[in-house]
Amino acid sequence: MIGIDVVGAGVALALAVGIGLIAHEWSHALVLRFAGIAFSINYLPNRTSGPLGLLASCPWAVVEPQPTARDPAWVLRVAALMPLALAVPVLAVGITGHLPGEMPILTAAAIGWLACAIPSPQDFSVAFHAEQLLEETTDTTDTTDTTAVVSCSRAD
Repeated sequence: MIGIDVVGAGVALALAVGIGLIAHEWSHALVLRFAGIAFSINYLPNRTSGPLGLLASCPWAVVEPQPTARDPAWVLRVAALMPLALAVPVLAVGITGHLPGEMPILTAAAIGWLACAIPSPQDFSVAFHAEQLLEETTDTTDTTDTTAVVSCSRAD
């Protein structure tokens, strides 16, 4: 029975991280969509052949907003830190006592999901330096095209 619990917890952890990775990137995209900022999501952008190469390639997903000079910096900040909201359901279930510690599969799934709720270092960089990114947007574009790609998130 212990071996089955370990295997089940491992599978639950892998599934939670996989689904959480998608939710992490979509949380960035949700804010950008509501703010009207164009963006693209690329899954496995540096994909190499084979399953081991796929797991070793970084990043696994990237959200690239294309803000204009007119877009406010606070929108990029909120978009960068939005994955923190993914922790709310797990914390609410834990605080209410509905996440039993004796069920390793649920515990592993919760840990995997919470891991995806942590903003990446690049997310924090966007949150702290959003004005600089918008200034670079205006500096690197000519007068006819006022958009540039700002890498908002990188899920490694």
